[in-house]
Amino acid sequence: MNNIKAPRKTASLAAQLVDSLRSHIAAGEWPVGTRIPSEHDLVEQLGVGRTTLREALGALVHLGLLEARVGDGTYVRASSELQSVMVRRASSAERDEVLELRAVLEEHASGAAARRRSQDDIDKLRDLLGDVERATASGDMPAVVGVDGLFHRTVVQTSGNALLIEVYDYLGTALASTLGGLPWDADAADGHARLHVRLVDAIEAGDEIGARHTAAAIVRLNHDHTTETPVPEAGTPQTEARQ
Repeated sequence: MNNIKAPRKTASLAAQLVDSLRSHIAAGEWPVGTRIPSEHDLVEQLGVGRTTLREALGALVHLGLLEARVGDGTYVRASSELQSVMVRRASSAERDEVLELRAVLEEHASGAAARRRSQDDIDKLRDLLGDVERATASGDMPAVVGVDGLFHRTVVQTSGNALLIEVYDYLGTALASTLGGLPWDADAADGHARLHVRLVDAIEAGDEIGARHTAAAIVRLNHDHTTETPVPEAGTPQTEARQ
């Protein structure tokens, strides 16, 4: 015990800069996926030495918040250390595992949304339905991924569960990426749009069971839109009740 060193009374300038930049990222001032200002600009803006800045940026790269791309600059990879860890773990998982996790989160969130929705929530979801339907019908997968992610994040937000919203946001990138490699045709587009309408209908009606079943059906469709398993109507009990 006598060999334990006392903590430093003051943090180094680089450590202070790490905390400052971490807060800046967490606040969304540098959104995930964007390139941060150049090293020269940051030195001028922050009034620190190049060595101090590089030490701080290196620490943030090590934490997984930033990603240095040779010849292209430094990009924001995650908004927090927790997001970095969770996204990295989900990204290395099997697609079926990620889809199962998505089903669990979105089923629960959809049921909670049906209990807690407000008229403003329903109006927002109805507005998003048009975007979802247009993107889905186009067959443009990047557009589908973007608008589908926004729609489902709004459903999760409607659940009113702050911790669930945070976890879903952290895993959003990995969850959305599962759609990118899926085949897409007219049947899948029609089914996708129809299920989204059904989900909003169930949430608006306060139909918790129907909302949960429809959310699960959407994930199943994304998993394999060629399945011939009938999709239960909103509010229709399934053989195995979901708890």
